[in-house]
Amino acid sequence: MNKAIHPVHAASDPVIEVRGLDKTYEGGFRALKGIDLTVRRGEIFALLGPNGAGKTTLISIICGIVNPGNGTVTVDGHDIVREWRKTRTIIGLVPQELKTDAFESVWNTVRFSRGLFGKAPDDAYLEQLLKDLSLWDKRDAKILMLSGGMKRRVMIAKALSHQPTVLFLDEPTAGVDVELRRDMWAMVRRLRESGVTIILTTHYIEEAEDMADRVGVINKGELIVVSEKNALMQKLGKKQLRLQLHEPIASLPEALNDYRLELNGKRDEIIYTYDTQSERTGITALLKDLSAAGIGFKDLSTRQDSLEQIFVDLVRESA
Repeated sequence: MNKAIHPVHAASDPVIEVRGLDKTYEGGFRALKGIDLTVRRGEIFALLGPNGAGKTTLISIICGIVNPGNGTVTVDGHDIVREWRKTRTIIGLVPQELKTDAFESVWNTVRFSRGLFGKAPDDAYLEQLLKDLSLWDKRDAKILMLSGGMKRRVMIAKALSHQPTVLFLDEPTAGVDVELRRDMWAMVRRLRESGVTIILTTHYIEEAEDMADRVGVINKGELIVVSEKNALMQKLGKKQLRLQLHEPIASLPEALNDYRLELNGKRDEIIYTYDTQSERTGITALLKDLSAAGIGFKDLSTRQDSLEQIFVDLVRESA
């Protein structure tokens, strides 16, 4: 973006504070359970969790789309219930669903969206915004005629049209092409450099690893961990090598104890767990030592736990 949206503040300065937030829908489903969360001004915060974990409910409450239950939420010091008009001008939201004015042009849609927030016209800003999103050549096109990826870009442009200082991206790259994903993250980095706080929900560990300063994990309505990105990525960096043996073995030789190997129930498969982020995985040395021990294998495969399994492990650890 050409113009800074607001001055950069100290990284430790909280911009979103959630305290004791509970949400129970009609019918008795408890979507959120006592959420406490602080998001720092100017950071990129990734909220990870499986489907139905409560990610969308949490950000929908902060954005004023869903009524909160018990608890309090403030955005830049403003209560989202008592000062909802103010908080909505601070926040931009790119939702999962593609909801646009199908028969309107890209330019008119984005310009109208800016006006909805009471912002004075600023065609120069909107022009640069559309150029940054590779939409300028499509400014006169009806949204109905755009591809899914281009419609996603329009959603981002609408969310940024009023120059928010806090931007929510709810599963922004689900089902989008590689080019849009690359453009989107380049824009997110530019926004962050100008002082905008970014909160994104995602299924993709690699996106959180690449983009986020901090990561929160939510499961079954509970925020089970909030951590600096690097610390959590180490926890998520475990991978398994599975070696299918020619025949079952009674036990593993003591010479292989340093590898902390496991045998499956049938004793015909060796499981080796290693850290993908370490300089050496130890696989080459393991295969050499297996051969020296006279243990042959007919097949091998690698597997990394799904996010859901990682969440289950984190829930177990936090119990």
